[in-house]
Amino acid sequence: MFFRPRLLDAFNGYNRTLFTKDVLAGLSVGIVALPLAMAFAIASGLKPEAGIFTAIIAGGLISLLGGSRVQIGGPAGAFIVIVYGIVERYGVPNLLLATAMSGVFLFLMGVFRLGTLVRFIPIAVIIGFTNGIAFLIGLSQIKDFFGLQIEKMPAQFFQSVHTLYLAADTFNPIALGLACGSLALLVFWKIFQSRLGWLSHLPGTVVAMVLATIVTSALNLPVDTIGSRFGGIPSGLPSFEWLPVSWDSAQYMVAPALTLALLGAIESLLCARIADGLIHDRHESNQELMAQGIANFTIPFFGGMPATGTIARTVTNVESGATTPIAGLVHPVTLLLIVLFAAPLAKNIPLASLAAILMYVAWNMGEWRKFIDLKQFRLPYRVTILSVFTLTVVLDLTIAVQVGLLLAFITFIYRISSLSRCEIALSSDFPGLSNQHGRIDAYRIHGAIFFGAVKLLEKIETNLPSHTLLLDLKNVIYIDTSGMDTIMELAHLCKIRNIRLLICGLAHQPLEMAERSDFISMLPPESFYPDLISGIEAATA
Repeated sequence: MFFRPRLLDAFNGYNRTLFTKDVLAGLSVGIVALPLAMAFAIASGLKPEAGIFTAIIAGGLISLLGGSRVQIGGPAGAFIVIVYGIVERYGVPNLLLATAMSGVFLFLMGVFRLGTLVRFIPIAVIIGFTNGIAFLIGLSQIKDFFGLQIEKMPAQFFQSVHTLYLAADTFNPIALGLACGSLALLVFWKIFQSRLGWLSHLPGTVVAMVLATIVTSALNLPVDTIGSRFGGIPSGLPSFEWLPVSWDSAQYMVAPALTLALLGAIESLLCARIADGLIHDRHESNQELMAQGIANFTIPFFGGMPATGTIARTVTNVESGATTPIAGLVHPVTLLLIVLFAAPLAKNIPLASLAAILMYVAWNMGEWRKFIDLKQFRLPYRVTILSVFTLTVVLDLTIAVQVGLLLAFITFIYRISSLSRCEIALSSDFPGLSNQHGRIDAYRIHGAIFFGAVKLLEKIETNLPSHTLLLDLKNVIYIDTSGMDTIMELAHLCKIRNIRLLICGLAHQPLEMAERSDFISMLPPESFYPDLISGIEAATA
């Protein structure tokens, strides 16, 4: 079917035991999602409830309509840098518009079956911008981690560093101690979680947030909290509101929306592939993109932020025993219940603790070992990954991905063209060519004849024989339009010089290309032979 969520296939053989596992997994993920959703929203320049509403509404839609059995959707760390830049430059209303537009783009990507194309993005590009985003997330949390008195952080890298430098003398030692304690607890919990007995089922992020909140409340610590900065979070879902749409705004949001859509597609499908490996299943990528599109188109009408698949929560879901999208639907219900009954308690959550959580998330998000292992890779790989990382940090993710794809494209073209080769057939291998050099020459071509390798045929033009030219294309796997044009130019040149051209071994895709371009009709029927030996026999007869 064109549109078939995996939820429809979840009930084959479903029983009470599986339902219990899904419910328990959903409860675990809902608890884990609470601090992350708030932290992601705050780091993006939004109110904490924007992240919670996104996890509830968009996360529910992604599980309800998605193409993965266990993927959990919601606000993600990868979006922080992009969202913060859009908010600072265009404002929150235009962020909502860009998010809705990205939803349309994502849905269309799924409709036109483009899900598999995302897999063609080179791993060097993905690692480069992922590490760049992780670095920027960590940089953005220095303000709250140290309790610096900064009214508003700029989105640009150099301005951010300059602003942090100017405010260095305003750091709050209590906030720093609270953040360091939270970060130490997270690291400790990760290392010793398997030895903590029944406590090992509690997520470290929730434990760190709860303990920091208790300490802040009990000692009345002078640090920024969700209550002091945002006035707390509402104890209910937002109402539906139409977006103020105008062409003047929409035309400027196309590029940010495409960035959000591309990043959302990459993150969600990478996450789905990781989930597939954990449960030994295979997701439907186009269905997942359509679900992501619907979720991102819907959430702006409720004041939310962009959503995608989230690796940490998905892994938690699988490790907690989830088997179907039911767990993903329990997760937003859990968050909703927390919002309805525990919202007043959130006002005492210290922002320093949330900053520590995001620092921890950013560190785990980046693949830093790849930088250590760079010397093991070829120079083009190193240039690509470092260029994308640097451009993501210093300039913009969109520019970084464009440059990265361009570098990867140039590298690919160079490597493929270097694999193609043209060799003159030797008389020692083909006795029929003995004493014929300069009069009858045969060339054997290997690989692909495309725009990056047409120089192989251009070299033949400078050494044409006087009587007959044979081209052995048996080992040619692909010919593009540029390659076919070059062959036709060679044929035209041979005709002008009254040189007989024989084509040998033309088959499969090269034959189809020759037929489509009318190359077959250009030459006499006796110009085509199944192999080089029969062609040589015809040339020397």
